[in-house]
Amino acid sequence: MMKIDEQKIKEVLERGVQEAIVKEELEKQLISGQKIRLYFGIDPTGANLHLGHAVVLRKLKEFCDLNHEVILLIGDFTAKIGDPSGRDTMRVSLSDKQIKENFKDYKKQASKILNFSKVKIKYNSQWLSKLRFADILKLSSHITVQQMLHRQMFDKRIKEDSPISVSEFMYPLMQGYDSVAMNVDLEIAGNDQLFNMLVGRDLQKIYNKKNKNVLTLKLLPGTDGRKMSKTYNNAIYLTDSPNEMYGKVMSIKDELIADYLGLCTSLNLEEIKKTANPRDQKAMLAKEIVKMYHGEKKAGEAEEEFSMTFRDNKPTFVEFTVDEAQIFYPELISRITAVSTSEAKRLIIAGAVDINGMVDKEWKKNIDIDKKGVEIKVGKKSFIKVKLG
Repeated sequence: MMKIDEQKIKEVLERGVQEAIVKEELEKQLISGQKIRLYFGIDPTGANLHLGHAVVLRKLKEFCDLNHEVILLIGDFTAKIGDPSGRDTMRVSLSDKQIKENFKDYKKQASKILNFSKVKIKYNSQWLSKLRFADILKLSSHITVQQMLHRQMFDKRIKEDSPISVSEFMYPLMQGYDSVAMNVDLEIAGNDQLFNMLVGRDLQKIYNKKNKNVLTLKLLPGTDGRKMSKTYNNAIYLTDSPNEMYGKVMSIKDELIADYLGLCTSLNLEEIKKTANPRDQKAMLAKEIVKMYHGEKKAGEAEEEFSMTFRDNKPTFVEFTVDEAQIFYPELISRITAVSTSEAKRLIIAGAVDINGMVDKEWKKNIDIDKKGVEIKVGKKSFIKVKLG
C-alpha cells in the first residue's frame, strides 16, 4: 500500500481544478492507497507545447509524485481528424509527415516537468489504426447524432451554414476509445475536453465494465485574455528563451495574474496577494515561471534584462509571425492587438501607432513585411516585431 498524504490529495483535487467526476469516488480511491492509471492526451497539431499544456502536465506530475501510473498519450491518429472542440470551422487535415514532425520534440519539452523514467508515453495510432470498419460501426452505435448536435460549436456552425464533417463527429469516439484501449481509471485535460472525456467514460463502462473518473482543469488564458493559441499569437511556449518568457508574462493583463499564479505555479496565492502592486506581482510571477523552465540563474538574468530595458525606456518587442509579405495596415494592427479593424483604424488616425520609430497616421495602405521584421508600437504598452514566417 502507498503512503497516504490526505492534505496533498486534497490539493491535487482542488488547485486549478474545474470539475471532478466523480470527486467523492476519486478521492476515496486515492485515500485508500489504491494505485490508479491515468492519462493526458495531446494531439500534435503544432510543434511547441505552451503553458496551457503545462497546466495539465503539472497535474500529471502531482499524481506521479503520489506514485500512480501516469501516461502521456500522443494523439498521432486523432490529429489526422482534429479535435472540433471550440472550433468555428473545420481543421485543415495534417499529413503523417507533419504530425510526426510536430511531436518529435514533445518528450524533450515535457521533460521540463515530467520524469519519463516514471511516466509512460503512448501513441493512439497503436490501436486506432487497427480498428476494422465493423469495429468503428459498433463504436459509433454508442453515441447519437442528437448528442453531437447539442454541442455548442456544432450548433453554431449549423446556424451559420458552416460545414461539419462526419469525421469530426467521430473524434469524441476516437478519443473515448483511448480510455478503453489503455483501460484507465482517470483522464485529465482542460475543461474544453469535458464532452470528449465523458464519451470515454461511457465507453469504458460499456467495453471494460469499469468506471473512469474525469478531472477537468481550468483553461489558462493567453497573454491577451483569449484562449492560449498559436493562431492568436498569445501563447507562452516552453521553448521560449528566458527573456521572451519573462517579457511575455509581464505583458499579460493585470486581471489574469491570479489565473497564472494558481495554474502555472505552486506559489502561495494569499502571500502574493499581500503584494498590492500588480506590476510587482507580475514580476514575481514572471521570475518564478522562468525559474521553473530555465533555472534560477537564467530567471535572475531575465529579470535584470527586463528591468534594465524599461529603466532605459527601451521596450522589449514580442515577435509576431505572418505569412503575407504585404498586409493592409488596419488589418495588421487588428491582428497583433486583438482589436477590431475599425478600432485599429481609429488608433492609426489618432497617432497611437508607430512603425519603425515613426508615427504613421495614413491608414489606406499596405505594410510591407520581410524576414528582418517591422517594429510596431501601439499605445504605451504594446511593442510587437512583425516578421515574415
